[in-house]
Amino acid sequence: MAASKLFNFSAGPATLPARVLERASEAVRELRGSAHAPHAEGIGLSLLEISHRSADFTAILERATALCHEVLEIPSTHAVVFLQGGASQQFAMVPMNLARTDKAAAFIDTGVWSKKAIRESKLQQETLVAASSGDTGYDRIPAVPELEAAKTSYLHIHGTQWRELPQVADVPVVADLSSDIGCHPMDFSRLALGYAGAQKNLGPSGVTLVFIEREFLASLEAREQVPYFFRYATHVEKQSVYNTPNTFGVLVLQLVLEWLRDEGGLEAAGRRNREKAALLYDHLDASSLFVPHAQPGHRSLMNVRWSADGAPEAEREAITQRLLAEAKAAGLVNLKGHRSVGGFRASIYNAFPLEGVRALVEFLREFEARA
Repeated sequence: MAASKLFNFSAGPATLPARVLERASEAVRELRGSAHAPHAEGIGLSLLEISHRSADFTAILERATALCHEVLEIPSTHAVVFLQGGASQQFAMVPMNLARTDKAAAFIDTGVWSKKAIRESKLQQETLVAASSGDTGYDRIPAVPELEAAKTSYLHIHGTQWRELPQVADVPVVADLSSDIGCHPMDFSRLALGYAGAQKNLGPSGVTLVFIEREFLASLEAREQVPYFFRYATHVEKQSVYNTPNTFGVLVLQLVLEWLRDEGGLEAAGRRNREKAALLYDHLDASSLFVPHAQPGHRSLMNVRWSADGAPEAEREAITQRLLAEAKAAGLVNLKGHRSVGGFRASIYNAFPLEGVRALVEFLREFEARA
């Protein structure tokens, strides 16, 4: 029998707040509260029907940008733009814009996404893997080594979560923040450039938040071979409307940031996320069947990975498949681990309720008792 209530542990597109879904659905039917309707009267058109250059959408875009500074605490020194193509497009755009002929780009290799970015980088510039956790199965964030500014154009970091963003003397830092932006306070002043696919903590798929320090952008070498569309300067100058942006995605991002602000901002989000993650990690650490993947001190608040490695090797795959099937029947969906690593993954982003984590822990407890 199917469960009456589903808890969605998807890594993205992920759970959105109920209030955001309600307001977004209203906007799809008829946009309200725009520049032309400050008192929430409808404008007679769906959000999906209005021009991206209209005053109505301009108001949404300006509001979303302001909330990125206010709620996410992106410094005013950084320009904010909303692009498309996800983090994967940024893997290519970063070297397109930042490559130097006399310096190498340095990467911290923390897994599958780092490898994809490194592959893109190698097509365009000298690329150095400065540190990697591959030798231990990517179960930690490796220490950042000293880098020579005279030989390093920038440091590019990835991984599901860096508890504290690194600072490297005189070397610009670029970060893929897709999995953890907005989950707790972060010092974005340490970044020359940051980016995040919205579909995890900020909104739906199809919109990518990018912020770049204005002085850093101005200092980049002109690279005439880069198509205009793939230049950060183009999108900053045109304030995200060089081409038609994802108008729906930008509105939902605005609504998510308003929800996050009203729920107490990043400090409160951090407290909630630490409570959720601790509940699940504590259970996994005490289990004799389940084994958490990440080492303590390197664990993501947003993506909890584990396996059934406490079972005999010959039984692990069968146990994994049985758990996934029984969890789905119980309303605990999308727990399958990434295809590159297998096992299980529970993504418990900002909007994921504590109630859902409690339900998962109780299910795991009962499952292990029967295994």
